[in-house]
Order: sequence, then C-alpha cells, then structure tokens
Amino acid sequence: MAFEFLVDFIVGVSAGNRLIAGLLAGTICMILTFLGAVPSALGSRVSKSMLDIGLGFSAGIMLVAAFTSLILPGIEVGGTFPVVIGFIIGAITIIGIERFLPHLHMIKGVEGGERFRERIKAVWMLVLAVIIHNFPEGLAVGASVSYSIREGILTAIAIGIQDIPEGLTVSLPLVGIGVRRRSALLIGLLSGASEPIMALIPIFLTSVANFLLPYTLGFAAGMMIFVVSHEIIPETHRHGFEDQATIGLLIGFIIMLILDSIFSA
Repeated sequence: MAFEFLVDFIVGVSAGNRLIAGLLAGTICMILTFLGAVPSALGSRVSKSMLDIGLGFSAGIMLVAAFTSLILPGIEVGGTFPVVIGFIIGAITIIGIERFLPHLHMIKGVEGGERFRERIKAVWMLVLAVIIHNFPEGLAVGASVSYSIREGILTAIAIGIQDIPEGLTVSLPLVGIGVRRRSALLIGLLSGASEPIMALIPIFLTSVANFLLPYTLGFAAGMMIFVVSHEIIPETHRHGFEDQATIGLLIGFIIMLILDSIFSA
C-alpha cells in the first residue's frame, strides 16, 4: 500500500528524530493543500454541491482524527484529566483567535456584489481563515508525532487528504475574480505553510517537558473539533446540499477509521 510505504519511508528518513518527522509530516499536509488548489487554477469548475461534499469529507476525517490520534492516545499516556484540561484550553484559544483576528469564512466570505478591489481583500481574508483553520491541524500532527512517529505520519496523511478541499476553496475564488493562475497556486501553497511550522511546537514542548504530552494532545483536539463544529459543518449547510455534505462527512469518517485500523494492526 502506498500509504504504508510513505509511513515507512518517513520513519526511516527521520531516524527517530521527532522534529524531522514532524516537519516532514507537516509538509505532507502543505503539499496536499497545494494539490487541492491545482484543479481550479487549471481552469476546472467545481459545483457548490461538490465543494460541500469535499468539506463534509474533511469534517469526517478531522472528527475521527481528533479522537483516535489525539484524545485516546492522550488518555492512554496521562489519563482523562490532562486531556480534558488541554481540550478546554485549545477550544478557548481558537475561539480567541476567531474572535480577535479578522477573517472570513471559507465560502460565504467571497459572495456578494462587492467591487473588484473589495473582493480581492475578501479573498485575502479567506486565505487568512484557512491559515487559521490549519493551526490546529498542524498542532494535531505535531502532537501525534510526539506520541508516536508512525501515528503522527498517519494523522498527517489523513489531515492532508482533507486539506485538498480546503486548498480548492482558496484557489477557486481567486481564479474566479481574475487572479493569475500561477498566483492562485502559490497562495494555495502558502495557505498550508503554517502546518509544518505549527507541527514543531508540540514536539518541542514535549521534548522539554514530557508531562505536557497529554495536554498538547487534548489542546490540538479541542481546536480541531471547534473548527469542525463552528466553521466547516455550518459552511456545508449554506447552499441546500446538507444531505450530500453529510454523506461526504460519513465517507471521510469511515475512511479515517479504516486507515487508523490498518496502521494500528
């Protein structure tokens, strides 16, 4: 299986160094975010229903990853209490970021009849929104690598798969308002650049103070689940394609469960 080969390759390249493994795992997410931007930058059109299905798929993967790769390992390492504390702090942190850092939601931020310049500004705020959403994903990868390099790489692959629709939501409106395709691709790449950077933070923290591991796992889970509930699922229910989006969520949920069972066997 290609995924298993990739996991074994990164484990071998990192040679047990968690910082290197975290950087490589986060880079997987960044590359797949970029790949998500490719179709629209090449001129492909994507319907709102397909976009909602893709985002629902992302939500399903993130929900399973939050539990199987973060919450359950955190409880295994340090018990329930540290994970719950980290979870609450993570949720509060992302609420603060959402509240005080200006941004627009992935879909509704680019709608409306604004003038060209105003729409450019809206798109940049859209890019900022995706970067904010990538913060917990990068932290999740890093926290998972801190627990187990193999588990972290699996988490990165799963999160990277769900990053493909997010890359699409960045590049699609850019191309639609006349931004050059090369620029749209570059912005799609940059929107995922926060993930390898954020992945290093929990690895560094737990290498200095190992007792923080269950807290960081819970912290990343809290951020991820908040983003799924507050941002992604509501966005998929805006255009009347709730059933399709829910099917996408279930597919993502099942695929992540299968991946986790394969690599845990």
